[in-house]
Amino acid sequence: MRSTVWVVYIGFGTTIDIGRPAHEVWAVLADYDRDPEWRAGILSMSADPPGCATPGTTTVEVMRFAGRTLHNNGKIVRVGPGCELAWRTTSGIDAEGVRAVEPRGPDRCQVRLSTRVRPHGFDRVLAPMAHLLLQRRITSDGQRLRALVEGAAAGS
Repeated sequence: MRSTVWVVYIGFGTTIDIGRPAHEVWAVLADYDRDPEWRAGILSMSADPPGCATPGTTTVEVMRFAGRTLHNNGKIVRVGPGCELAWRTTSGIDAEGVRAVEPRGPDRCQVRLSTRVRPHGFDRVLAPMAHLLLQRRITSDGQRLRALVEGAAAGS
């Protein structure tokens, strides 16, 4: 008799245009200590070492999602050419993702946020609902990031 193992991944992401230079947006996006300023549900986030993420940077995140408080540790696994980094969790939820900023001119850029979560146990049954909630959240996060960096520029 054969057994089948189903691996479920929830993939979600957003792409957003921002009216600020790529280096300014990257300074916020790559500084994990600033995540609570633009990511919904983030109760605390710290990076070691602090500042702009580099390969090997570790993160400690406490977040609220679907009525639960989650504790996640992570690691920056790659910082690519330009303004792109890849991350993955090392404990807590099973997730990985990419944050990227691409220049679209001297005062404009495009941000891409993508995440893939692998639910375990009973959470796999909830995957379709979680996908909808997570997609809505990352889209709103992108809008908050835009408001943060464009608003900071307007205030200076």
